[in-house]
Amino acid sequence: MLKEVRPTKPDLSRLETIDVLLQPLLDAAAAGEPLEPALLEITRSFGFDSFVYGIATASRPNRDSRSIVWTSLSPAWLAAYDHNAYVEVDPRVAAVFDRASPFIWDSAAISCDERTKRFLEHAAEYGIRSGVMIAFSDPGGSRVGFGLNSSLSPVPPERREEITRHLGILMVLGTRLHDLFMAQIIQRGVPPLHLGKPLSPREKQCLAMAARGLTSADIGIKLDIANRTANFHFGNALSKLGVLNRNEAIAKAITLGLISIRV
Repeated sequence: MLKEVRPTKPDLSRLETIDVLLQPLLDAAAAGEPLEPALLEITRSFGFDSFVYGIATASRPNRDSRSIVWTSLSPAWLAAYDHNAYVEVDPRVAAVFDRASPFIWDSAAISCDERTKRFLEHAAEYGIRSGVMIAFSDPGGSRVGFGLNSSLSPVPPERREEITRHLGILMVLGTRLHDLFMAQIIQRGVPPLHLGKPLSPREKQCLAMAARGLTSADIGIKLDIANRTANFHFGNALSKLGVLNRNEAIAKAITLGLISIRV
């Protein structure tokens, strides 16, 4: 995933009593200050070290999905996640894609294959060893994920119980964050910050396969990844190339010499 947007002013028409939780964010927005430190302050108040918000959205009919991410994690980790196609093996993504309930995770308790193990070991270098992931769909049908990460692992039973007690308010935090700050970004079609950044090896591979007529399902079978994961790669490619759909992405990638359609 890539850092793509920086939310600013909230949609004040949607304020509710529960938004006292988001007061640091509201204050920062009112002062025209960056929002990352404010959300990080809230994140740390719950005992976590970092946050990540992500959405896969098809903002208009007949357009492929775009991937948008806002996080306090380092650009180096985002680049590594992108380059290594970690979305394909990230157990947090797999766990919440088709569920509404939160996922509490601990790398020490995850049984996995070698590629996922490498992902967890790499993530640990950036303080991502445990946490909670919350996913939901917004009224427009976009799939949203909000995660809080911790460097703690194994997670002691008492800490897990504490997280469990906070799940309700964390779910509210994620959904209100989306309603107040993020939904308007999608609606306005704010251009991605990583527009023009290089395609990852997997994104080039998916575009090259699509150029030869393969669908997302076909690509998923050949690469041994889920259909939705192939779509994620296309979403990132669209955002980087600044195009509306995969056909435009293929044409632009060929024109730029990024891919070849030779078999």
